[in-house]
Amino acid sequence: MARETWHQPTIVEKRETSINGQTITYTVKRSLRARHVRLEVSRQTGLTVVVPHSYKIGQLPGLLESKERWISSSLARCSNFQSPYAEEELGSGDTIPYLGRDLKLVKRENHSEVDSVTLEGDTLAVSHGLFKKGILELALEQWYRAEAARLINERADRLSSQMGIHCKRIVIRGQKTRWASCSHKKNLSFNWKLIMAPEPVIDYVVIHELAHLKEMNHSKRFWELVAQHCHGWREHKKWLRQHEANLTAKLCP
Repeated sequence: MARETWHQPTIVEKRETSINGQTITYTVKRSLRARHVRLEVSRQTGLTVVVPHSYKIGQLPGLLESKERWISSSLARCSNFQSPYAEEELGSGDTIPYLGRDLKLVKRENHSEVDSVTLEGDTLAVSHGLFKKGILELALEQWYRAEAARLINERADRLSSQMGIHCKRIVIRGQKTRWASCSHKKNLSFNWKLIMAPEPVIDYVVIHELAHLKEMNHSKRFWELVAQHCHGWREHKKWLRQHEANLTAKLCP
């Protein structure tokens, strides 16, 4: 049985602060990759503060106070657009989508110092320490992003070779309104939530963006190029349209 393991790349903790006289709980993610402090507000996890690994946590209260107006307005906007999954807390035994099928979450005792998420067939084994409110969703999103980067890069390498098209760079993002995009610099960006879709659908999206490197439009020639390398593109496009609301709601950033 194939086993694919992702190790937690960040240190995550919960803290509290006062915003406009109201106490809110927020998540601190200490990341080795982060160079600057970054504030994020989402419907699913609320306020998240990403800080460099060497950042002094004692500086956070002053920083949050200086950003109080932005944080308050961002949280207010999110509260007006709750997803149907926002109030649900994932637990052991629940399922999440992956490559067009459901993975069952299973809590595992962790005998090492590093929390991990491990794919075992149709089961996703998650370290016991990650089953905490707000932290599990973050860990799953990071696992999804790593899986999307791995699979999409593999697909893009193979398909670009078949199509005789070269792209400069591939980036995995969390776009709000699109599955992928192509820049004039020949860089391609893909939404990490694509990893929830069946593999043929992912291939269609990759082919679609690669075709834009030759045709930066949706002309007849563009669709002919897509059809040449993806015979079922209409069905795959329809599948994305039909399932978009559900996939973007799951762990929605």
